[in-house]
Amino acid sequence: MPAFEIGVASADDIALLGDWAGAEGWNPGLSDGGAFFATDPHGFLIGRLDGEPAASVSVVRYGTDFGSLGFYITRPPLRGRGYGIQLWRAGMARLDGRNVGLDGVVEQQDNYRKSGFRSAWNNIRYEGVPYGSRDGDAGGDGGKHGGAATPAGVTLVDARTLPFTQLAAYDRRFFPAARDYFLASWITGPQRTALAAVQGGELRGFAVLRACRAASRIGPLYAESTGVAAALVGALGATTPGKPVALDVPDTHPEAARLMERLGLTPSFETARMYTGPVPRIDRSGLFGITSLELG
Repeated sequence: MPAFEIGVASADDIALLGDWAGAEGWNPGLSDGGAFFATDPHGFLIGRLDGEPAASVSVVRYGTDFGSLGFYITRPPLRGRGYGIQLWRAGMARLDGRNVGLDGVVEQQDNYRKSGFRSAWNNIRYEGVPYGSRDGDAGGDGGKHGGAATPAGVTLVDARTLPFTQLAAYDRRFFPAARDYFLASWITGPQRTALAAVQGGELRGFAVLRACRAASRIGPLYAESTGVAAALVGALGATTPGKPVALDVPDTHPEAARLMERLGLTPSFETARMYTGPVPRIDRSGLFGITSLELG
């Protein structure tokens, strides 16, 4: 009988998981693995069948009471043989006692409910080339970025130039736990641009664009207003003129969805944000786009 063993994934394994996720159509970032590994090096489990990678799950711990589950994948030829559920049980054991969040694809949501997860909202992926950042009309002046006017008094700056404590405190408004190690790696990794909207020394918005296997992904996208969100998307889109971007937008924020449509983006993919415990209290009104499907 083939030997199936579960262990902690290596950094090279995490790169492989990115390829698996890409094959599923999830379009992870090209350099996400470094940020993921830095966040919780023990939080990625891999199942090997006769020594060969066969299945995976990420079970990343944040703080003392929250966890995020992702990368739940079994290689297609090996599905239906019980390897995935073994990884699932091992992963959930690692997060025992915590409120666990995940972004579940449609075909798995019933299974997640059987394991105690409850839906909080749906994420709709909007994708396309933003108006104002298409070939020939990128950039702009007079406070415009990729065709979107920046609200009066607001300036867009490289987020990496801000005091990290300020950026981390702002991120905490929109996520259930502090995640400084993740955030530091997320904004400084290769092939990504991090912008902050600043007014009077205060943060009014924050967004990161990263290169992916297909459309570049923007996540997170935080903003105090639709105008700030539009300016951030326009500025990030202008860094890759004529090329598509994608955002995962909570359906609890209808203004965000309408903004994506005005920018010329269309729905292409759907997941459900689910939790095993109470839905965390975060600033949903400013959450225009989640950070990632893999780590929340």
